[in-house]
Amino acid sequence: MTDETENTPTDTIGAETTSDTGTAAKATDASDVPPDRLSVNPRNAHFNQEVLQRGVGIRFKGNQRRDIEEYSISEGWVRVQAGKTMDRKGNPLTIKLNGPVEAWYEDLGDDAPVAKA
Repeated sequence: MTDETENTPTDTIGAETTSDTGTAAKATDASDVPPDRLSVNPRNAHFNQEVLQRGVGIRFKGNQRRDIEEYSISEGWVRVQAGKTMDRKGNPLTIKLNGPVEAWYEDLGDDAPVAKA
């Protein structure tokens, strides 16, 4: 009795795949795109020191921003500090801005894969 298997192509993360045009393209590795949600506050549940050490670039509404406290790509929002105002515990007050968010790792260079909704 022979074992019959379907001839379906299996893609592995990071492996080269060929498109319909016959050219080889590098598939993006899951570790090459930042997480969907990230915060710079160590008390936040979405804080990740290893990811932040790599350097995450954020583009919000088409403009690259460096003042982002927290972001969510799938929900389409960022949190930024509201001036120099602090709350009663000494934490900066933040405001939530809605719009398209894109994130990438800065250590991968100019052609880094971008995570966007």
